[in-house]
Amino acid sequence: MSVPAENFKSFWKRPEGVTGLVVLILVLLGGGYLLLTFLPFLIALTQNILALSLMLLVLAAVTYLVFDTKMRIFVWYMYQNLMRWLTGLFIQIDPIKMLQNYVADLRENLKKMNRQINKLRGQMHLLQEQIHKNNKAIASNLNLANEAKEKNERSAMILKSRKAGRLKDSNLKLEDLYGKMEVLYRVLVKMYENSEILVEDVSDQVHVKEQERAAIHAGHSAMQSAMNMISGNTDKRVVFDRALEAVADDVAGKVGEMEQFMELSDNFMSSIDLQNGVFEERGLELLEKWEKQGDSLLLGEDKQNLIDSPGDPEAELRQPAKHKRKEARKSSNQYDIFFD
Repeated sequence: MSVPAENFKSFWKRPEGVTGLVVLILVLLGGGYLLLTFLPFLIALTQNILALSLMLLVLAAVTYLVFDTKMRIFVWYMYQNLMRWLTGLFIQIDPIKMLQNYVADLRENLKKMNRQINKLRGQMHLLQEQIHKNNKAIASNLNLANEAKEKNERSAMILKSRKAGRLKDSNLKLEDLYGKMEVLYRVLVKMYENSEILVEDVSDQVHVKEQERAAIHAGHSAMQSAMNMISGNTDKRVVFDRALEAVADDVAGKVGEMEQFMELSDNFMSSIDLQNGVFEERGLELLEKWEKQGDSLLLGEDKQNLIDSPGDPEAELRQPAKHKRKEARKSSNQYDIFFD
C-alpha cells in the first residue's frame, strides 16, 4: 500500500500540525518561564550533593530521550496522536467523515452546475439569435445603402452604411463573446461529467474502506503502531490512514476547484446583458485568467483541449454525462492506486 508522493502531506501541513506547533510553542514558553522562575532554587540545590546527583540523572535521562532514535520515534508518534486527538475535538479530521461530507457537497454542486449549464445554454441560444438578427439587419441596411446610392441619395446611403458598420462591429464583439461562452460551456459539461465519476469513485471507496479501516483499527492499537515504527516495520494502520487522508486531500482540492469555477461562471454570466447587447469586460477577464492558469485537478490534460477545440456545443448539450456514468462503473476506481 503506497501513497503517491505528491499527495502526501507532512504532519506540520495538516490541521493537527497547526495544533502541534501551537502546543509546542506554549510548552517551550511555559518551560522557559518555569526555568527562569525556579532558577535561583535550582542553583541552591546544586550545593547539595544528593540534589545535584538527582538533577544530573534527570538531565541524563532527558539527553537519552533526545538522542536515542527509537525513543525519539516513539515520543514523536505519540505526540502526533495526541495532537490529532486534540484537533479532533474542534474540527473534523476523520478522513472517512470528511469524504462523506465531500460526497454530499459534490452531489449538491452537481445540481447547481446542471442549472448553470441549462442557464448558459439559454443565453447561448439568445446570443445566436441576436447575431443572426444583426446579420439580417446588416444585409438589409447594405441593400438600402446600395439603393440609395443608385438613387443618388447620399445622406441615406451614408446613414445606412454607417448603421451596417456599427452592427458589424457589434457582431464581432458578440461572436467573440459567444466563443468564450462555448469554452465555458465545454468546461462546465466536462466538469459535470468528471464530477459525476468522482462522486461514484469516492462513494465506492468510502463504503469499502470504512469497513476495512474499522477492522484494521480494531486489530492495531496506537501503541502497536508506535512499536512497529520503532522496529522499522511498515504499520498497516498508519499507511492505511495516510492513504485515506491523501484521498480526502485530493477530493477536497477537486471540490474547491469545482466550486471556484462555478462561482467564476456565475460571475461571467451575470455580467452579460443580452437584452441590451452589452457585457462587462470583467467577466471576460476572469475567464481568460482561468484559461492561463496551470493544470486543473478535475479536467487534467483535457483543460487545454477544451479551450482550444471549437467543439459542437449544440450536440454536447444533450443530456450531459449520462453515458460517462456507465463507463465509470466499468472502469477501475481512480483512487485504488492510493491503496495498492
